[in-house]
Amino acid sequence: MTSSQRGEQVGDANGDAGLQADESVDADGEQSPPSEQRVQELETQLEEVRAQHARAVADYQNLRRRAGAERREYTRLAQTASVINYLPVHDDLRRALDTVSEHEEIAEHQWVEGIHIVLRKLWGALEASGVEEIEADGRSFDPRLHEAVSSAAGPEGQVVAVVQTGYVLDGQVVRPAMVLVGNGDAVAGGDGPGEQTPDGHAADQQTKNDANDDARDGGER
Repeated sequence: MTSSQRGEQVGDANGDAGLQADESVDADGEQSPPSEQRVQELETQLEEVRAQHARAVADYQNLRRRAGAERREYTRLAQTASVINYLPVHDDLRRALDTVSEHEEIAEHQWVEGIHIVLRKLWGALEASGVEEIEADGRSFDPRLHEAVSSAAGPEGQVVAVVQTGYVLDGQVVRPAMVLVGNGDAVAGGDGPGEQTPDGHAADQQTKNDANDDARDGGER
């Protein structure tokens, strides 16, 4: 093919392109608007993009919520583990002070006051973390908050003595209160079922002591 023939082909191609371009230009030289079909295609694509964006935003928000919930749950579990580890120390200090109160000859020693200070500081730290004691003595037995270790004379279904104090952390039970529950029998020395002894406890002391021993043995195991 000669150079003149190639030139003619290039000229024909340019002419065809010019004709196609001219088809989208009106008599005033302005570009004609797109066809209705093209507009519908573009609107469809726009709606698809908007839907994809909405799904992406929803997925991201769900991810943030799940991540936040997981962080809160991890923090709660970590706090619960710490509280559970410190509660036996708190119990031992309270038992030590209860024992000291029975011996007046040592009750005024400075080291006893030191134990009181340590106990107050420890409880202050636990309380600041959201720990609260479970109210049990004299309350109706609640299996969500209380654990019955035995029964004793007293009003049926009522907690007549607390063997081991229970605690909640931010409303969640970390250790139920171990209690003696009244069985409806009359208290020794009383006129009827459920009457308490002068010291305010419906259960006899031996039953409570036995339950305390069982609770301590269970904790040591």
